[in-house]
Amino acid sequence: MFYLEKQNRMVIPRTELTYPAHQMRFHENAAKAPVDHVMADFEDACPYEYKGEASRRVAVEALNTIDFGDKVVTVRPNNIRSPYFLGDLQAVMVGAPDRFHGIVLPKVYSPEDIVYVSSLLDALEKEGGWTTRVQIEALIETPQALVRAYEIATASDRMAGLIFGIADFAASIGAKEYVEDQHKYFLYPKQAVVVAAKAAGLHAIDCVYFRIVRRDTPPEEAREIEEGLRRKNMEAANLGMDGSWIIHPSQAQIVNECYTPSDEEVERARRAIEAYYKAGGGSIINPETGEFEDDATVKAKLMLLAKAVQAGKLTKDYLDELARRSAEITGYNILKVMRRMG
Repeated sequence: MFYLEKQNRMVIPRTELTYPAHQMRFHENAAKAPVDHVMADFEDACPYEYKGEASRRVAVEALNTIDFGDKVVTVRPNNIRSPYFLGDLQAVMVGAPDRFHGIVLPKVYSPEDIVYVSSLLDALEKEGGWTTRVQIEALIETPQALVRAYEIATASDRMAGLIFGIADFAASIGAKEYVEDQHKYFLYPKQAVVVAAKAAGLHAIDCVYFRIVRRDTPPEEAREIEEGLRRKNMEAANLGMDGSWIIHPSQAQIVNECYTPSDEEVERARRAIEAYYKAGGGSIINPETGEFEDDATVKAKLMLLAKAVQAGKLTKDYLDELARRSAEITGYNILKVMRRMG
C-alpha cells in the first residue's frame, strides 16, 4: 500500500499506467489519465537511443513541473544489473526530491535485490534532501523471484506491493501464449504473487493485457478487445489482485470498474453486515436475502467495503465502526491485519 505522507492518505492502486519516460508528452498524457498510479518507465518502454541522460533529463523535468494531482507517482529504472540502473536512480532521487512516491523495481531475483535498493534509497534521500520516504514495488517476473516472493515482500519496510510481470515470466519459463487465457496458463504464479503480497500486508497488481483499441480498430474487433480486457481483470480480481498494470489510458475505465465494487454490491454488503449484527451474530440465515452469514462472510464483506471507501463510496468512519464490532467478537480487525485501513 502506498502511504502518501503529504496527503495523509493510503492508496491501493486499481490502475497502474506505465508509459515511456523519454518524451514529455507521455508524462503530460499520464497526468490527465483517470488512473490511481502512474509509472515513468526507463526500462522496457524506453528506446535504446534514449537510454541514459536523454530520458533522465526529460523525466526529471516532468516530475518537477507537471501536476499529477492525487495520483501515486512512481519511476521504473532499468534493472539493477543494467549499466543504466544507478544513473537512473540517482537522477530522479537527487533531481526530483519529494516529487514522486515510489520506485518500481524490475527483474527482481531475490530479497537481497530489495535490501540493496533500499540502502541506496537511504543514501539518496539524504543526498537529495527528501522529507518523505520512497516506497518500493517489486516486479515478480522471474521463476527465481516467484519462489522467493514472500521473502522479497518482507525484505524492507519500504515495500508497498508486488506486481506480476507476465511477459518476462513467460519468456523465462518458455511459455508460448501469454495474452489470452492468462488465468489458464498462469494461474499458479498469479495466485502465488497474491498470497505472498497479502501475507506481507502489501497490495498485489496483475499484469498487462497487451491488446489495445486504436483509432482505426474496427468496431467488432474493438468490442472483442474490450471484452478480453474486462474478462482478464474480472478474473484477476476474483483471484485477489487489487489492480492491474495498463499500457494505455484507454484501458483505464474498464480496469477501474473491475476492481471497484458496484453501488449494488456495496449496498448489499452493507445491509448484510448490519442485518448480521442485528441478529446477534454467529451462523445465521439473513432474513432479508435468505443467504448464509457468519463471521467469515462478514470479514469478506468488510474487505469489499474497504475498496468502496477507497473509491469514495463510503466513509472511513462508517467502515471503522463495522470493523470494530467484528474485532470485539473475533479478537482482531481483519482490515488492520491486511492493511486495508490507513
